[in-house]
Amino acid sequence: MAAQENKSILQIAHEIVHERRQEKERQYGPFEEGMEKTAKIASLLTNKDITAEDIYLILTSLKLSRQSYNHKEDNLLDAVAYIGALNKYLKKK
Repeated sequence: MAAQENKSILQIAHEIVHERRQEKERQYGPFEEGMEKTAKIASLLTNKDITAEDIYLILTSLKLSRQSYNHKEDNLLDAVAYIGALNKYLKKK
C-alpha cells in the first residue's frame, strides 16, 4: 500500500480502469460484464429499462453522496474510476 501513497488518485484510477489489477485480484469477473449484468438484474427488479451506462452513473452518484457526509479518499477514487470506466465503456460501444 505504501507504493499507492506516492501515486495520485488519477494514476490509481487509471490502473483500476485500464489495467484492471484490483478486479483480477478479487475475481469478480470482467468489470463491463458485471455492469451489464447489474443493469439486467436492476431492470428485472424495478420493471424499468436500466442500462449499464445508468449503473456507472448511479455508482458514481453513490460515491459522491457518501463523500458529502465524510471525506474518504476511497470515495473519490471510486468515483473517478467509475467515470473513467464509463468513458472506456462508451468508446467501445
